[in-house]
Amino acid sequence: MTRQLTADVVVPSQCYLAEGPVWDPAARLLRWVDINPGHVHSLDPATGARTRFAPAGHDGPAVPRSDAVPVGAVGLTRSGGLVLALVDGFALGPARDGTLPGGHYPLSRVAGFRVDSSVIRFNDGKPSPWGDFWAGTMPWQEDGPSCSLYRLAPDGRVTELFDGVGLSNGLDWSDDRTAFYYADSRSGGVDVFATDPETGALGRRRRFVTVPSGIPDGLTLDADGCLWLAVFGTGEVHRYTPDGDLDTVIRLPVDQPTSMAFGGQDLATLYITTAREALTPAEVATQPHAGDIFACTPGATGRPPNLFAG
Repeated sequence: MTRQLTADVVVPSQCYLAEGPVWDPAARLLRWVDINPGHVHSLDPATGARTRFAPAGHDGPAVPRSDAVPVGAVGLTRSGGLVLALVDGFALGPARDGTLPGGHYPLSRVAGFRVDSSVIRFNDGKPSPWGDFWAGTMPWQEDGPSCSLYRLAPDGRVTELFDGVGLSNGLDWSDDRTAFYYADSRSGGVDVFATDPETGALGRRRRFVTVPSGIPDGLTLDADGCLWLAVFGTGEVHRYTPDGDLDTVIRLPVDQPTSMAFGGQDLATLYITTAREALTPAEVATQPHAGDIFACTPGATGRPPNLFAG
């Protein structure tokens, strides 16, 4: 029988499109991005302290504005900094956790690679077990061009892993490095690739699970090898066993969960990001916590995040 859980608001962040949460064990912070305004957020669960900065543009309001530069994803590096998928490419920078009144952020762009941000932008991404950073693109419009998944190597080289992507989203790898789970949201489900445990090279691709409704969004694996998936538009987070069976559903009081990550000292708290993107004022009135960060303790634990080696 499918277990039913709920989650509580832990950060009333009111983000437009919160995404890509990652637990930073060294700093003991939860980090995430608000994509369209271009903000990187952090939370110290022990104190409740929160910070926000804009690595690529104007650190203005949480709502998108004409001078905002979107940030698709953020990951942690072995040196204690951040690796970022910006709107059109990759960058590195230090972690910024103090009060930031809009000062300069020392961002180092990866040279020699850009995507056409007039029609596509970077979306979800994570460091891999091999020390590189994988991130994919999505079109601004539904009828936009086909997109791709890319790999940023520690030496700055960027490789296109594959194309033909409708909307690149959640990604994660098994502990033994032999499987890569990936959600192309337009495909309606999650696929799994065989991977070379030494190099990360992709092999055979097969469908892992198809969602009956909603949009497959961000995902993460837990320590038991089960896959947690945010199903955008349904107000639900699903957990699937390694065999693809649905065994847990977390129901939220908002329609648009986007992703999740295990955090806390014991990696036993599941933090869930949500969005209020494209909701009408009437819809926001019925779900005032849209865009907030939720958490629950589902009885499973996560794994330490992979770190970028660049």
